[in-house]
Amino acid sequence: MEQVKHILLDVDTGVDDALAIIYAVKSSKLHIEGITTVFGNVGVKQATENTLRVLELAQPGYEIPVAMGADAPLFRPRRENVTAIHGANGLAGYELPASGRLPVEERASDFMVRKVREQAHDITLVCTGRLTNLAVALAKDPSIAQKAKLVLMGGAIKVPGNVTPVSEANIHGDPEAAHRVFESGIPITMVGLDVTGKAKFSEAHYHTLMNGFLDQQSALKSFMHHIFTFSFEASERLNEGKYRLMHDPLALAVVEDPSLVEMEDYYVYIETKGQLSSGATLVDFRRPQSRTNASVCMRVREEAFLQHYIRTVLS
Repeated sequence: MEQVKHILLDVDTGVDDALAIIYAVKSSKLHIEGITTVFGNVGVKQATENTLRVLELAQPGYEIPVAMGADAPLFRPRRENVTAIHGANGLAGYELPASGRLPVEERASDFMVRKVREQAHDITLVCTGRLTNLAVALAKDPSIAQKAKLVLMGGAIKVPGNVTPVSEANIHGDPEAAHRVFESGIPITMVGLDVTGKAKFSEAHYHTLMNGFLDQQSALKSFMHHIFTFSFEASERLNEGKYRLMHDPLALAVVEDPSLVEMEDYYVYIETKGQLSSGATLVDFRRPQSRTNASVCMRVREEAFLQHYIRTVLS
């Protein structure tokens, strides 16, 4: 029997984080030790409320501690505006019922440190937003870098960025935090645009998912119908085609099944100074890597992943 993997999720719950949380809750191979929230797709208060509501939707009564974290980058003002992709409330304008729960009193960075100490060498941090909370946690206790693994959604190596020509949103949103994390020594698996840009959830996948829901799953079906319909329309408005990129769910799937991707080891540098290149994830391809700090996902079995996502959500 395959061992269940203990994870701590760090999210900025918008559309793709919501899809990832639902997947994580439904997965029989992942055990969620807790969830921390950070600014990004929305402010941290909205991200926290969204997280609590999505958890209640995914599995009513499933009590996972949620800790609220940073609401701004380490040293920069917060500038993102992604309402076209995530809607005004981060959930494509869908109003989920209140969960009736509150976040824990503990700050996200303290929660991270405590959980890593408690689950030393048996926990994977899965960061699907800006890396601010983790950077603060590492500043408080640098030793957690030797006690946990990190899988992050972020960066782009051989493909363009999605905020600037060279920068992906999560790294661009707080490059100083990303720099500190990548230089910390924590084992990193980077699930960036090189692979998430190929994870296209199409109308055909949508119909397979919708047709698989049971009658008692009507609330989840309604939410996911709205999420994907909104996403398809948003993608078409941006002239990108009619699909939803599954950025954050793919990061979780890689934790569960690394065989879904092919990785290459590199030393990834985070650009923090350049006026035009801030947030770029840079790799020197000119010479062999004598030292590395990240396993970078470069290829993905996209259809295997998308079918696995559908099966897991319907389980």
